[in-house]
Amino acid sequence: MAEVHGQGGVKFQNWAKTYGSSPELYFQPTSVEEIREILDMARQRHKRVKVVGGGHSPSDIACTDDFMIQMEKMNRVLKVDKEKQQVTVEAGIFLSDLNVELNKHGLALANLGAISEVSAAGVIGTGTHNTGIKHGIIPTQVRALTLLTASGEILECSESINQDIFQAARLHLGCLGVVLTVTFQCVPQFHLHEVTFPSTLTEVLDHLDDHLKRSQYFRFLWFPHSENVSVIYQDPTTKPPLSSASWLWDYAVGYYLLEFLLWISTFMPTLVCWINRFFFWLLFSSRVENIAISYKIFNYECRFKQHVQDWAIPIEKTKEALLELKAALENNPKLVAHYPVEVRFARGDGVWLSPCFQRDSCYVNIIMYRPYGKNVPRLNYWLTYEGIMKKHGGRPHWAKAHSCTRKDFEKMYPAFPKFCSVREKLDPTGMFLNAYLEKVFY
Repeated sequence: MAEVHGQGGVKFQNWAKTYGSSPELYFQPTSVEEIREILDMARQRHKRVKVVGGGHSPSDIACTDDFMIQMEKMNRVLKVDKEKQQVTVEAGIFLSDLNVELNKHGLALANLGAISEVSAAGVIGTGTHNTGIKHGIIPTQVRALTLLTASGEILECSESINQDIFQAARLHLGCLGVVLTVTFQCVPQFHLHEVTFPSTLTEVLDHLDDHLKRSQYFRFLWFPHSENVSVIYQDPTTKPPLSSASWLWDYAVGYYLLEFLLWISTFMPTLVCWINRFFFWLLFSSRVENIAISYKIFNYECRFKQHVQDWAIPIEKTKEALLELKAALENNPKLVAHYPVEVRFARGDGVWLSPCFQRDSCYVNIIMYRPYGKNVPRLNYWLTYEGIMKKHGGRPHWAKAHSCTRKDFEKMYPAFPKFCSVREKLDPTGMFLNAYLEKVFY
């Protein structure tokens, strides 16, 4: 029998340092036997268990004061099936490592979120997404997975085995058990050509369909308190690599100067309108091109620690919702919004708790930076945004902080009762719950 030792006194903090907890015991298992052992111990001591990956979620979804399991030592690539173009990995592998491994085999994931320092089980568990109306959220790329339940049973799940559990576990919120392995559908390796160019909010919203047709991975950044927009097209290419990155502009100006000015704006909030316009003019007002291997274009730096919200609304509501947010900012000079508001798109799917369940969606991501770790007042902006998103049938990104409760989710998700019954069957005593999940299920 594996002998497991948990560490006491570990302080867990998410990447943005906006949420944290002090688990009683912190484990880094290297085998399924060890995880089973931890679950046994938790059962005997009536403790709850939380599994954590990269800790990037900007909410308390991964926090617990009981037992925490960090999966990064279970990070092997188990199988590459070149014929089916599929890869099976241990759940703790970071996508940053998987991208490199897949590349060696001439394969790639068709779509990735902005960050790759995240684990395989984590990205599917929270419904990570990128953009592209022909592409679903990351869980839609999952073909199979294995799950260790609270009782110590291992379940194989796919479209053909344990189908209901599979539909629930593709976006599992960490509450069904411990995901052990994930099988992803891949595509042949590809390069992306990224073109960024300036536009206006009016132009983009009036010609949204054209933009969506013109580029496979289209998104745009709107600079609040202005009409300014930076349009980003990303499309597969066979052209040779090309980089326009520059330390001076990307870091000296785009990071250090911006952080300093945002810090000053915490004393003079009216500066934010000016900062948003100035930085658009400085960094986003000309056309820029980059070409690289797909994952290097999909991933970009999140720069500062930040608070974020990200809701998915039906795609046909995009224009109405954004114009309403713009009007709210114009009509209330006290509302301050950092740039950018990032707007992305995703194909509808059948994943039970997907924000894109049964509808093509537009994700509207708002942000408030924390210059030098200082919190900037955001409550009014947050509530205004949430009100607009709810009014237009929005559903919040599971990894991000939101104020929704079970009542909201029952309205938002037709398959919510199905998910709940699978969860209650797999984890009748609530071993995998925490404060965040109690708001979701009770």
